[in-house]
Amino acid sequence: MESFIQLHPVLQALIGTLFTWGMTAAGSGMVYVSKEPGQKTLDIMLGFAAGVMIAASYWSLLAPAIQMSEDMGVPGWIPAAVGFLAGGGILRLVDRYLPHLHLGLPTSEAEGVQTRWKRTTLLVLAITLHNIPEGLAVGVAFGAVAYGLPSATLAGAIALALGIGIQNFPEGMAVSLPLRREGLSQNKSFTYGQLSGVVEPIAGVIGAAIVGISRPILPYALAFAAGAMIFVVVEEVIPESQQSGNGDLATMGVMLGFTIMMILDVALG
Repeated sequence: MESFIQLHPVLQALIGTLFTWGMTAAGSGMVYVSKEPGQKTLDIMLGFAAGVMIAASYWSLLAPAIQMSEDMGVPGWIPAAVGFLAGGGILRLVDRYLPHLHLGLPTSEAEGVQTRWKRTTLLVLAITLHNIPEGLAVGVAFGAVAYGLPSATLAGAIALALGIGIQNFPEGMAVSLPLRREGLSQNKSFTYGQLSGVVEPIAGVIGAAIVGISRPILPYALAFAAGAMIFVVVEEVIPESQQSGNGDLATMGVMLGFTIMMILDVALG
């Protein structure tokens, strides 16, 4: 643990997001298990992932952003509001133009610019899209620790990485299992599933490096990551968990995920 503390924040962010990527790969590896989870289980897990992301957006990102702003003599709501809306706005632009297809929908309902890309590619891109803010959030959290602010602790950053990693397990399943049902081999389903998490280490390193440039950027960057995650939750994760008629179970998954992430952040942070 001491050796980890002494590492540069960018390296800490890389290790943290490699863990979250590994959890995505572990979830994708469920295609090799003989008994596939039912749709109810998948919907509960998607709801759980949404709950973790919602809780992380406040406890690990927005709340520290507000506290940091006030410590810097800036009204706490300004960076939080500006960064939050900017994060959602940027994800909206990416969502509008990047070709992708949400799980359970026909290829004719693919979003983004028109393309002849394969259905499997479009499905993977949909999950990849919401892994970007997750990696960014972890990277920014580790980068913030370098400034020694009371609201930015290493334990809090580790808690965020743990929470994102836990919810990445069902996300990996949510990619690989539908691909398997569509006729892809186990190996291809696993490969595509874990590839959706590759962007997390990349986004994490970028996030940690950016906040290392200037301290005033910190609260905006934290709020930006929160806004991006909330956009993904509302636009993609929750609707997918509700579309198969398991809304009540998925909602309980959201409550459970929120509670566990809140406990992790408060207990460790």
